[in-house]
Amino acid sequence: MTAATITLLILAAAAVLFVTEVIPLAVTAMSVAVVLTLTGVLDAKAAFSGLMDSNVILFAGMFVVGQALFETGVATKLGNSVVKIAGKSEKALLAAVMIVAAGLSSVLSNTGTTAVLMPVTISIAAAAGFSRGKLLMPLALAAGLGGMITLVGTPPNLVVKGAIEKAGLGTFGFFEFGLIGIPLTIAGIIYMLTIGYKLIPDRGVDQEEVAAAVKAEAGNKTANSTKQMISILVMIGTVLAMIFEKQLGVGLHVSATIGALVLVITGVMTDKQAYRAIDWTTIFLFAGMLPLAQALDKTGAGKMIADVVIGLIGKNASPYVITAGLFLLACSLTQFMSNTASTALLAPIGIAIAKGLGADPRAVLMAIAIAASCAFATPVGTPPNTLVLGPGNYKFMDYVKVGTPLIVVMFVVSVALIPMIWPFFK
Repeated sequence: MTAATITLLILAAAAVLFVTEVIPLAVTAMSVAVVLTLTGVLDAKAAFSGLMDSNVILFAGMFVVGQALFETGVATKLGNSVVKIAGKSEKALLAAVMIVAAGLSSVLSNTGTTAVLMPVTISIAAAAGFSRGKLLMPLALAAGLGGMITLVGTPPNLVVKGAIEKAGLGTFGFFEFGLIGIPLTIAGIIYMLTIGYKLIPDRGVDQEEVAAAVKAEAGNKTANSTKQMISILVMIGTVLAMIFEKQLGVGLHVSATIGALVLVITGVMTDKQAYRAIDWTTIFLFAGMLPLAQALDKTGAGKMIADVVIGLIGKNASPYVITAGLFLLACSLTQFMSNTASTALLAPIGIAIAKGLGADPRAVLMAIAIAASCAFATPVGTPPNTLVLGPGNYKFMDYVKVGTPLIVVMFVVSVALIPMIWPFFK
């Protein structure tokens, strides 16, 4: 059996395990690294090189920096202040919730943003006399949209950055994702204020649950003003350092690490809180799947997949057809599996397809990353969707009804803009 065939079998097995989650995602990813070593496709150093990747360090650092805003109560105070400005208008409140969620999730964890704003949204909806079900799904969807705006907004963005750098084909800037992420977020908010708003179910809820959630929030995330100020300054400083990465000559992962260290040294967070802040599933998932990309390239397996896809699309296909095909593939996968996993699976294949067509891989990778973030049509597609399922009293089909048209909106905007912003052929 050739190394390419073995690599393809490992890829297929990983895809099945990611979708079914028979075993934890992180275990699947690290198993890929182990099997690549045992089968001789890669040596041990190459197979476990993902653990030393700068993006893994970046992930860990930003988990800590972002969590500090939650631990000190800064994110909650910000959410309360901005949401209350909306007053008694339900649509104004919906818009405010979505704007705040999108803004926070552009630099913080989508899951953390939703978790912090959910009890705030519930309490405001209760005070205004509105059904929380009308506001919680927009909150979760906005958290997903906001993640598309910056490099650190969501793991898929960092995954494609790592993939293109690993291939020696350039990189993506911190705010480069905003060129497509901001238009998509605006389009998503407009959709939710119009068509989406009408599709969201308006069901009664258990008021005891509301009171419990509000009480839990009131007794959570307390800290003194000094810690809050330090956490804000560290976040601002870290983001600014990332924006001016080239001018400063300091890598993104170094800036994130410095920010995390400052928070622990100043006592804003304890070392144990910092450890807990890191989503180790994301870390090991990313680290375990990076070597598979290397194996796909080294053995020629990626080129084999690319040749099949190109054969279906056609070598003379327009950039819009290529974008549409890859978007639909990534978007379909991400409804039932981790967006990080689906991106990690498709990024190396996307690069191979771009090379086969003689196209710029940046456009291909951007389409994959954006599509992987469009996990709007199921409650299991992304953690924010799952978080609001119970409190919003939603059913599985509610996500299908509201999320599917939103995906269509994302698809149309992406296919129209991505080839214009990142031309396939120069």
